[in-house]
Amino acid sequence: MTDNLAPVDGELYLIKQFYSLPESNQLFAQLQADLAWQEEAIFIYGRWVKVPRLMCWYGDPDACYRYSGVNHQPMVWTPALQEIKEKVESQCQYAFNSVLANLYRDGKDSMGCHADDEKELGSNPVIASLSLGDRRLFKLHHKKSTEKLDIVLGHGDLLVMAGTLQHHWMHSVPKTKKLKTPRINLTFRKIKTDGCSRASAS
Repeated sequence: MTDNLAPVDGELYLIKQFYSLPESNQLFAQLQADLAWQEEAIFIYGRWVKVPRLMCWYGDPDACYRYSGVNHQPMVWTPALQEIKEKVESQCQYAFNSVLANLYRDGKDSMGCHADDEKELGSNPVIASLSLGDRRLFKLHHKKSTEKLDIVLGHGDLLVMAGTLQHHWMHSVPKTKKLKTPRINLTFRKIKTDGCSRASAS
């Protein structure tokens, strides 16, 4: 693993070109064509709003995930996602059971500021984020101090968030007026296996 980029409170690692350029090109084309991309709405600030990107959720049968008022039942791993997962697990020395895939169609698509701190992820989750496609800015800021980090995630890069990072830092992928071509982001996670029962009961 590379040096920890988080100056305080957590662990943050960037592996540039985790996949080579030819491999990244092949994976991007395959995932864009094969994954079941869909437009979703989430419940936030008392109303339903469209998510400004396309999404899909894959994983083990019991890896259900609930956020912003929406239950996500995992679709079955595709061969490509399974292969990527195994490579990421080997790098991180950590087992994942699910992946959230996001497709940013252009610069107008974004990810709002948040922390991945849902109970289903456990107290100190390890989240591995693979970027494919156009470069996008990944912004982090500390919840209490003035610490900020700006990281440009490129084609084939792997970003790993771990330790207490989600307790202390927020992150986002902001909109941009720059001309941007599509980007796929895969965030591998480990969901507590009782997530399905909680999700169906809520």
